[in-house]
Amino acid sequence: CRRGSRMEVVVLHGLLLLLPLAALLLYRYNATFHYFCKVAFFNCWIVAVSTLLSPFAALWGRSVENMKLLRAAILPLKYFYGIKMQVCGSEHLNIKGPYVIVCNHQASLDLIGIVEIIPDHCVPIVKKELMYMGTVGWACWLSGMIFINRHKREDAINVISQTARTMQRENLRVLIFPEGTRNEDKSMLPFKRGAFHLAVQAQVPIFPIMISPYRDFFSSKDKKFTSGTCTIRILPKVETQGLSPKDVPELTETVRQTMADALAEMSTNHRGDQRAEQPPLPRC
Repeated sequence: CRRGSRMEVVVLHGLLLLLPLAALLLYRYNATFHYFCKVAFFNCWIVAVSTLLSPFAALWGRSVENMKLLRAAILPLKYFYGIKMQVCGSEHLNIKGPYVIVCNHQASLDLIGIVEIIPDHCVPIVKKELMYMGTVGWACWLSGMIFINRHKREDAINVISQTARTMQRENLRVLIFPEGTRNEDKSMLPFKRGAFHLAVQAQVPIFPIMISPYRDFFSSKDKKFTSGTCTIRILPKVETQGLSPKDVPELTETVRQTMADALAEMSTNHRGDQRAEQPPLPRC
């Protein structure tokens, strides 16, 4: 019996030693397993960063300055994933005063691109559900992020009005994803008008920003996550001085078309680079 027990222990230890090797082989040769490992690492990193930084952020209380802590902690992720970031037009954001940034939204991976370009004293407007995601929600609240209830129109309108007043009073910049949800398609979804009502109420300019498609190195549908190059293009500002709420529909469509044209151009340039068999360095 003792000999049999010892054999079982040896076999069990052997299997435990083989598990890391099996996981390593799966990570290297199985694309789906590779994808889920990288996504899990991304989520664990965000939770760990939020948990570790929240006590330090709490010392200063709820403040947009705490966004600098989150930004510094998320910036290294691009190196772990082998993602090269190329930013074009960053000089456009070098202005004083408040403004609204609108950006396309593809996946959680957008976070890596956003921290590359988000200026000082700028916070995103995020869905209210994020507030209840444990230490992640706590870190977001401490960083001054603005929460909006997308399912209650009156609440959303009130948040937009309050934010417009805060922008002028505190020289605040705001980032919004006007598509309202993630979109990995080649075309852009119709825009929600909240960002444009905010810009018009605050009488501040709008900066459209485009993040190039990830499909060459990331796809949640195909379970693909490799290394690659991502381009972020910051377009010239769109003025809202003198505009009123009745101008918002036209303003929304104008900005959306500008961003859609930029996205199409970025996609075409990238395909051209691939046909020429050159290193994947998208043009600005």
